[in-house]
Amino acid sequence: MVMVGFIFPTGNSISDTPIALVNNDTGSMGSSFVTQLEVINNQTGMMDIRSASDFNDIKTKLQNNEINGGIIIPENFSSDILAGRQGMITIVIDQSNPQMSLTIQGVLTKTIEAMGKQTAIYNLNNTFHVSITTASSMVTPYVVESKGIVPGEPNYFQFVAPGIIAMVVMMALMTGLPHAISYEKDMGTLDGMLAAPINRLSIILGKVMAQTVRGMIQGFIILFLAVVLFGVVIVGNILLVIFLILLTVFSFVGLGILITSFTENEETATMVMMTLMFPMMFLSGVFFPLQQMPWYMQGLAKFLPLTYATTALRKVMVLGADISSVGTEILILVGFGIVLLAIAVPMFRQAMSK
Repeated sequence: MVMVGFIFPTGNSISDTPIALVNNDTGSMGSSFVTQLEVINNQTGMMDIRSASDFNDIKTKLQNNEINGGIIIPENFSSDILAGRQGMITIVIDQSNPQMSLTIQGVLTKTIEAMGKQTAIYNLNNTFHVSITTASSMVTPYVVESKGIVPGEPNYFQFVAPGIIAMVVMMALMTGLPHAISYEKDMGTLDGMLAAPINRLSIILGKVMAQTVRGMIQGFIILFLAVVLFGVVIVGNILLVIFLILLTVFSFVGLGILITSFTENEETATMVMMTLMFPMMFLSGVFFPLQQMPWYMQGLAKFLPLTYATTALRKVMVLGADISSVGTEILILVGFGIVLLAIAVPMFRQAMSK
């Protein structure tokens, strides 16, 4: 279909956003729709259009962070329009990122509505010789429907709850462990423990276990309050959520021991802890989507374990992802934990021997 004087919305707030496109239409109207969409996209660069086979394929790609949304053209699209009915276009959104979802939904809805109006104007003008001015006010052939990959509407509480849980667990380890050891140093009781006939590693192990229990309890309290008070729904497997919380604890244990190793007193430990903790809170996607941050902040976020803990929890709790969909995050968290422990434990032993 040739479109003359095509008009589309300007000022789009998305650029090169990966969007999966499914065309199940058995007629020609679906292909014409795809052609129009590609023409617009070539001029605006608002999407990175990728192919998908069906709704389940889009769901998998969303869970794996390969795309930010999807468009589905149903198999009866052409037949509905040719029969005088409205053709239905489905926009699939990412409910784990409500800000981005609303932006994508708004831009795509306006774009598709503009495409539908221009299609109607062309058909009326070409077939029935209706003037463009008159045709513009007559028909809107497309109806846009938004659909999430899981039941429910996206909301900020659902988005922020997984990040808050990961952040609370991180704070429990990074504040509790340095405080516990530094307090023992300041009070002078640490010398007594070091003089006792026990392995020095058992001292830090006991402190780690105590702070781990504390962090887990705090994390579960936040999870309980999020569900009861704010209506947060855990779509995925609750056992996988618990496993990810434990893994978050493991990834930060080494960092807590490391801070303890080179600080002489509680004041210094607190200063170092705050210096590391606050940038992680705001750069790891806890409160704001990573996609809406400047590129250099997105680059820094890739080096922070809290980023992967938040992403994994959000995938499971909000999108219902299984363990295979969060495999990358799990491996990275395990890697962070192993590397930090490998550095921290020898340093702690050296510090305790002084």
